[in-house]
Amino acid sequence: MDDGIHPQAAFVDGKLVGGSAMLSLAITVPGPRVVALGGVTATGVVATHRRRGLLRAMMQAMFDEALGRGEPLAALSASEGGIYGRFGFSPATMRARWELDRSDARLIDCAPTVGSLELVDAAVARQAWPQIHQQIRRRQIGELAPDPDRWDGLSDDAAGTDGPMRYLVHRDAAGNLDGVANFRLLWSPSPEHAGTLVVEGFQAVTADAYRAMWMLLTDFDLTRKIVAPSRPMDEPLRWMLRNPRAMRITRQSDNLWLRILDLPAALTARAYDTTTELTFAIEDDSMCPHNVGAWRLAVSPDKVTCTRTDKRPDLTTDIQSLSSLYLGGMSAAVLAGAGRIRPHRPGAVNDTARVFRVDPEPFNSFGF
Repeated sequence: MDDGIHPQAAFVDGKLVGGSAMLSLAITVPGPRVVALGGVTATGVVATHRRRGLLRAMMQAMFDEALGRGEPLAALSASEGGIYGRFGFSPATMRARWELDRSDARLIDCAPTVGSLELVDAAVARQAWPQIHQQIRRRQIGELAPDPDRWDGLSDDAAGTDGPMRYLVHRDAAGNLDGVANFRLLWSPSPEHAGTLVVEGFQAVTADAYRAMWMLLTDFDLTRKIVAPSRPMDEPLRWMLRNPRAMRITRQSDNLWLRILDLPAALTARAYDTTTELTFAIEDDSMCPHNVGAWRLAVSPDKVTCTRTDKRPDLTTDIQSLSSLYLGGMSAAVLAGAGRIRPHRPGAVNDTARVFRVDPEPFNSFGF
């Protein structure tokens, strides 16, 4: 069995009635730094045995094992929004689906890009993706380390009626790969709905590669509309358009759900841009009771400590909200407005925001 896969199962009277697994992964956190992460996947309990605590028992077992492996964080891609909060998970990254009419996709004038574009086959794309993703994830907060075989399934064959996947790469002036994209032209039975280009994967290491690839993808022959189903909320392309309103967000949703398992280990694993001290209290964490209590977080660009304290806390928060704040993409003010953070002194919420927030927002390009 793969050493990075840790299965769990639930049995009742010798019968298998539930299962899950945790993947040993790595995530990029503010710094940027890479932190070990347990990724929960393939979770389910048969309908006849729901609401008996089996899912909680499997989660508890996976949390305990992850802590034993030195993984201070857990994460998952939530199938339903109402299930996983009770286990301490909370959204930490977001994603958007946008559409753009080709007729409205004119870009503002700027310096010409340097490098070259090439449409390639799946064999080249399979080699390009790991190279590009490795460079991106070193700096993209929230990005995950992929399985070695993540892109092995890329193919030049058609998929149903939608036609084959197509692949685009960008090379810099020296001929080095610095961008890759997967896209597909959808088939439509009616002419009025034909001509939709769907960008299913896109990563660019440089601004030149980013601009050049979008210039081609938004002006492809025989297309009317460009759709990107899973992109960052703060997509730079919007600000490159002459008409920023042309990019229409048709759906936005949470992406990665995070759960802090070991509070001091997690908070000292990431970096902070400010120098300050913050005290906070966690009142309840039944699955990881070692997180409960008052904590003093002292941060500077050079040193971070997180220790227990007897001081009156600046604020009280739940483990879910702290998990949402951890990567730096969530608003402390919004969480306070929702009652998830309770300040005990003036300015505590603003101080929390300054401690955790990052720019650009965290994003992960795939789930598990």
